[in-house]
Amino acid sequence: MDLTTRYLGLTLKNPIVPSASPMSETIDGICKMEDAGASAIVLYSLFEEQINAESHELDHYLSYGIESFAEALNYFPEAETYAVGPDKYLNLINRAKQVTDIPIIGSLNGVSSGGWIDYATKIEQAGADALELNIYYIPTDVNLPGTEVEQMYVDVVRDVKNSVSIPVAVKVSPYFSSTAHMAKKLVEAGASGLVLFNRFYQPDFDLEKLEVAPRLALSSVNTPNALRLPLRWIAILYGQLDVDFALTSGIHTYQDVLKGLMAGANVTMMASELLHFGTGRITEILADLQAWMEEHEYESVKQMQGSMSQKHVAEPAAFERANYMKVLHSWRPDPTTVN
Repeated sequence: MDLTTRYLGLTLKNPIVPSASPMSETIDGICKMEDAGASAIVLYSLFEEQINAESHELDHYLSYGIESFAEALNYFPEAETYAVGPDKYLNLINRAKQVTDIPIIGSLNGVSSGGWIDYATKIEQAGADALELNIYYIPTDVNLPGTEVEQMYVDVVRDVKNSVSIPVAVKVSPYFSSTAHMAKKLVEAGASGLVLFNRFYQPDFDLEKLEVAPRLALSSVNTPNALRLPLRWIAILYGQLDVDFALTSGIHTYQDVLKGLMAGANVTMMASELLHFGTGRITEILADLQAWMEEHEYESVKQMQGSMSQKHVAEPAAFERANYMKVLHSWRPDPTTVN
């Protein structure tokens, strides 16, 4: 059974890649994921704020809409509270490459070119096989047009790609007026891979303290809708763009991996499932994946990749507006729950 796949020019032994998470903050955590069967690892993200907190360009973007709220200026953690600092991050890459036999993908999280260019180069020099840019930006200024936001993304990708020779993947959100066209622009700027999609972590309100509280809610097997948005867009974009795809939302079971591959993904990435149940889940999912492939007479991952994409399905309209109408009209109340 051939589980190998290609992602960012790298040959991977299977399509399961742990995405950026606290599990990769240590060599021990990285080795445990490799031992469980991970085919590559995206390291814990290095934040732009850690690299260059005094950057004028960074301040320009982060200060939009907060001029009237002085407390917002102190909302970011102090540099020393981050789990992994810039120098330690580079050392982690170097050590990981020495003790593992799988590709190590660095991860930068930010909004501007700024210090990214310098650290992208340093990440490459430290031995990373590829680089993932997690461009996490929420435009809150009513005077900031969408075209400027989109150009900021393109500029970051182009500037970073021009500074390194290793492949660059871009982790983006679905919140563009034209997701397909934006994907095309990112590929033209130099992206070798698109990671769909990053999650915008929503704040909550603490009603007792009357404060805005940052709270992380992990996805789970009980929230299957997390998978459907990236599944749809990968299926739509597959075959239209010369780029690799990683599906990174809602992967919890071997069925989720199969769906991602059939949509057109080269790899499927997971973090919440491993944080919930441990790295052993990689081994279990790989065993289930192989058993399903044997039962359904698939000889390779390549054989199924893109088989359910819009390009290959019998009803391409299932991914477009026609499906929206069909879903709404197909709903019927459950007689067991109607009073």
